[in-house]
Amino acid sequence: MTVSSDMRIAVLRGRERFEIDDVPVPRPRPDEVLVRVVASGVCAGELDRWAEGPAAAEELYLGHEVSGVVAELGAEAAGLAVGDRVGVWVTERGFAEYVTVRAAHCFPAGAGPLDEALAEPLACAVNAVELAAPRLGDDVVVIGAGFMGHLVQALTALRGPRQVIVADTRPDALERAGRLGTARVVDVTRESLADVVRERTGGRGADVTFECTGTQAGLTTCGDVTRMSGTIAIVGFHLGAPRQLALGHWNWMAFSIANAHFRDPETILRGMETGMRLVSSGVLSMAGLVTHRFPLERVDEAFATLRDKPAGFVKAVIALP
Repeated sequence: MTVSSDMRIAVLRGRERFEIDDVPVPRPRPDEVLVRVVASGVCAGELDRWAEGPAAAEELYLGHEVSGVVAELGAEAAGLAVGDRVGVWVTERGFAEYVTVRAAHCFPAGAGPLDEALAEPLACAVNAVELAAPRLGDDVVVIGAGFMGHLVQALTALRGPRQVIVADTRPDALERAGRLGTARVVDVTRESLADVVRERTGGRGADVTFECTGTQAGLTTCGDVTRMSGTIAIVGFHLGAPRQLALGHWNWMAFSIANAHFRDPETILRGMETGMRLVSSGVLSMAGLVTHRFPLERVDEAFATLRDKPAGFVKAVIALP
């Protein structure tokens, strides 16, 4: 595979302001590979950094949800070949035409579209579901039918629940959730999620509730729909103002709280491996979940779309030729 000497990379230099630089293509270290980036997901966890911008006279290199094609091997890189299609784990510099990454941090992507093979957010969902551990026959509630909510719903379905109830405020999001095979969707602007859960569980409540909105309202609702000694998994990224909980009620109900955010590299990599095995084998499909694609020079527009969430939005990626 021919690799050019220079590449483009997006650099955040102000509030909501990326600039595109031309820089030399990085060379892989002995245990690394060079990956030609095909897609780089736009993550809600980086939205605040884009909106606030870097500190004065500094710059940021965002982007960590990368998939692509192996373009060059380091001298000691094992288990990969030039031309392999992979999802990879990087922590920055993903909005670029090339990234270097340890060979051990690359996972086969299979034959499907590479812009739907985003291993890092898939790992987050895999690890969240495994931590919350819904069992065969469980009643499960997913609050929030965005990208992460859809992944959590699809992965939970593989564990054999009795039913999955999905709640959101957006009709288009709920329509997608319905197509994923959920037992019941709830538009919380029109009906009470707590009433629906009570009706469908015989008054018992959900065995496992996934909070996937990152909002105070979503967190509050968890306490209203989960059974005594049930599990509440916090998947949403709770940025901004501190949250409030009816802690006395949560204590009395003996909820198990699963903080479904992971910083341990071993856990992240295991989640990536598991998720990519499911995708590459066809057991799990991410078809239709990437709804907005932008070229590198429109990366600011991609972040604005994530912020505004227009009708039909699920996930945005930077797509490179």
